[in-house]
Amino acid sequence: MLKLSVVVLTKNEERNIEDCLKSVDGWADEIVLVDDISSDNTVKIAGNYTSKILSRRMEVEGKQRNFAYSQAKNQWVLSLDADERVTDELKKEIEEALSKETPCNGFTIPRRNFIGNYWVRYGGWYPSPQLKLFRKDKFRYEEVGVHPRAFMDDPCGHLKFDIIHYSYRGIEDFLSKLNNQTTREAQKWFAQNKPMRLGRFIWRSYDRFFRAYFGKKGYKDGFLGFVIAYFAGLYQFLSYLKYREIVRLEAVRNSTKNTFIPTPLAGGDRGGA
Repeated sequence: MLKLSVVVLTKNEERNIEDCLKSVDGWADEIVLVDDISSDNTVKIAGNYTSKILSRRMEVEGKQRNFAYSQAKNQWVLSLDADERVTDELKKEIEEALSKETPCNGFTIPRRNFIGNYWVRYGGWYPSPQLKLFRKDKFRYEEVGVHPRAFMDDPCGHLKFDIIHYSYRGIEDFLSKLNNQTTREAQKWFAQNKPMRLGRFIWRSYDRFFRAYFGKKGYKDGFLGFVIAYFAGLYQFLSYLKYREIVRLEAVRNSTKNTFIPTPLAGGDRGGA
């Protein structure tokens, strides 16, 4: 088996986890699964493929990922999400890359992203290379709750075969995740005390849409390409609206906390004659 640790983070992924782990079972010599207190059968299913399962509540995504990678026994780590699959072609390419003394500290891998059974080829969704294979001592994630950035020492190599990524089961799933991600984005902005202005986010919403639909040729994916570009713009605007709501509620809490409410004297008002 390849001296490689496959690390997977999960949270209620019983629909996805088996196909994910099947795609690397018997190929990598270690599978590490860090589960965010799933309430479904995720852990039970994963137990058929690995005994190295750790339960740890995720509060900050970047911190959870860094913890998970630190549990790997091998120097080289392949980071997978439960909705990703490793193809046979990619396995062979990884074997070749790691069979020699590579100067690279990591490799990007293109992702073939799906909504339902549709492969989204435009709008910036493909090849959309991600830094998924790396030496664990040369790599870390920014410790923030949403869309953490990856940091790695150079040099970085680039593989050509894809990871299959079943991003969303359909439009309902897309909207559900959009709602969750924009909530966490707004919380991150508030925690970082960033100044946010409405005009900036109206512009960014339009910019995201036009870049995805026209600049990155999202229109070639037909009506779904339009929907994806629209959601890209909506992400910015929803995040801003939720940020404003957090600011307003926090102001209300602070004003209530600082309001002096006099305690009535026992036995009623005794201030008069």
